[in-house]
Amino acid sequence: MTDFIEIDEETLQDIINIETGLLYPLQGFMNEADFRGVVDTYQLSDGQVFTIPVTLDIPEDSSPVHGQTLHLSFHGKHVADLEVEDTYRVSDADLEKVFCTLDMAHPGVRKEKERSPLRVGGKTTLLEGKLLEGALKPENTKKIFADRGWKTVAGFQTRNPVHKAHEHLQRIGLEVCDGLFINPIIGWKKKGDFTQEAVVAAYEKMTEEFYPKNSVYMEGLKTQMRYAGPREAVFHAIIRRNLGCTHFIIGRDHAGVGGFYGAYDAHALAGKLAEEHDLGIQLLLLHEPYYCKKCGMVVSEKNCSHYETDRVEISGTIIRKYIGEGSIPDEIMLRKEIFDAILNCGQIFIE
Repeated sequence: MTDFIEIDEETLQDIINIETGLLYPLQGFMNEADFRGVVDTYQLSDGQVFTIPVTLDIPEDSSPVHGQTLHLSFHGKHVADLEVEDTYRVSDADLEKVFCTLDMAHPGVRKEKERSPLRVGGKTTLLEGKLLEGALKPENTKKIFADRGWKTVAGFQTRNPVHKAHEHLQRIGLEVCDGLFINPIIGWKKKGDFTQEAVVAAYEKMTEEFYPKNSVYMEGLKTQMRYAGPREAVFHAIIRRNLGCTHFIIGRDHAGVGGFYGAYDAHALAGKLAEEHDLGIQLLLLHEPYYCKKCGMVVSEKNCSHYETDRVEISGTIIRKYIGEGSIPDEIMLRKEIFDAILNCGQIFIE
């Protein structure tokens, strides 16, 4: 086989995130032992918790051997090398364990099924240093937190502009911790999701006008969404730990999609793994915020008895539906200032 393998943008970003330490303790793409451990037991072969496979797929007719160096190219340019440890195959049974379904309507399943099932594991080396310019780096975020005097930092993951439910969760984070790190996904997302520009514009407005100065820091996380629900919630917590957060907020149906996961499946898995292992980060397992017509405010079922009778759901899905239909979301769901910022950003949805 040729020593050159052409990779896509998501794979290149994985290599960058491995190089920066964002995906610590990974030093490269998972070999079979690490892959099997993650899929079957939520742990790498050395026992460290890791919940999402990070793998490199190669053409079916490939036959790399142990010790061989594969040259990885992006748009024809040699950008990285991989020292081959082994090859293995990913089965439907493996995908079902990761995503809890094989339904092609699930965007993560569909994306994985489009890849070659043949994977190669091994340590990676990034050759293009310029690719690290502007990359999110743990050494930088830790310095920013320290310079601001934050001893405790709550990380918040999102792929949507800020709405009143997320604002409620973020304000809890600010009550608990010295600072809030808003870290939106700006990598691959499914069609119909908000664009990176819409998410960033909304949070810039929220930070400028509504949150206390020097209490919130925002920087995007360039990685693809897997939509793997509970597993991805823990994966997101591990990334934020690596970035210097001491706490991480996990809400209702974290990283879920299309009703494939239960509302608090992510809480159950994250809580179980936190009890069994030291994750190096404290998890804030928070219940769904909603607007209560009787209480007249955003609450959760932990502090309101009207969930069944007076609840008005607030979610990114509902906000997307309103805006997609040309309607203005009620201010109980989305601040007018945020709505205006979204409209003014240009393209709102991924096509």
